[in-house]
Amino acid sequence: MAKIELKANIQLGVVPTHIKFVGGLVPDENGRLPRGEDGQLLSVAELANLQKMSPVAITAAQVPQFPGVNEQDTRDLFGGIRELGMTPYMIMMVAGGNPMNPADEDAVCAMLVDGLKTAKSLGIEHVASTSIEEWMKPGAVTLTGADFDAAVAQNVKLHVRAVREAEAIGSCIKGWHIEFLRGIEFMTFTDVGKAWEIAKTANAELGQPFFKILVDAAHCGDSDLSMEQNAAIVKEMAAADGFSMFHASSKTTRGCLSTDDGWIGNLLTESAATGKLEVVFVELFHHEDPALEGLRVADPRHGIDTTDGRTYSEAVCDALEQTARRLNNLVARGILS
Repeated sequence: MAKIELKANIQLGVVPTHIKFVGGLVPDENGRLPRGEDGQLLSVAELANLQKMSPVAITAAQVPQFPGVNEQDTRDLFGGIRELGMTPYMIMMVAGGNPMNPADEDAVCAMLVDGLKTAKSLGIEHVASTSIEEWMKPGAVTLTGADFDAAVAQNVKLHVRAVREAEAIGSCIKGWHIEFLRGIEFMTFTDVGKAWEIAKTANAELGQPFFKILVDAAHCGDSDLSMEQNAAIVKEMAAADGFSMFHASSKTTRGCLSTDDGWIGNLLTESAATGKLEVVFVELFHHEDPALEGLRVADPRHGIDTTDGRTYSEAVCDALEQTARRLNNLVARGILS
């Protein structure tokens, strides 16, 4: 493959979810991350593999950090990313508590504080999380009206508390990127506008734009908002320094970017036009990941094999090429610098 020079002043990276959560990213019962026979972490090995295969340089990697992971494994993970010449980004994972329930505040806050302190110890500049609602919670209902307002207020209280307890402001951490999810995965915070209510209120409480919303084209496409509505909110967030990170990921299938139906192209262009876009991550999910079985049952379209005869590594490299070409042509059209 001919090499592509990325002309945009943007970091282009990968979220290596295509190696599967189970067996690839999730720690075992002893808090140890999956390694190959050679002893190398599977996530770092795959990033090195992609680096050799990709037609464009990969300059960033965003990986999950689970509570209770072995400290040396954590250092090997983020240190390994840096050794590859990539900037590491952390996704703080939380489980076992409802961020919208005041009764769970202490438990969820402790997990978030642990993640922030780990990021500080490793010199991570940007963290992300989906910590505004419990994932795939049985019996969850959509909150509206006063109940929605209460959920926003509790999320603000929780996240601001975590920032203060971890003393994140003034540290190496420059921003905390909140990601909303599609309906089925979440029931309430299922579009960019609802998530923005949390981030902008939390920023007002902190007195600075520390919280940002991660714009994931897949989740935007699976929400009830139109492309135009999504774009308008992205512009609003950018004007308030509440956005800088984009996930190039296909709605519903979360597979090959050819299944996207236009959302990545539209929202990447709109995001670039704000002048606040800093990093773009390609993100594909394996259609047979055991961790996502519940999602496939709820929506069988999520379980479609979109590789079309390729390995997932090859599909990710194709996605990197497509995204790099988009970014370069946004430069050619004067939309990106």
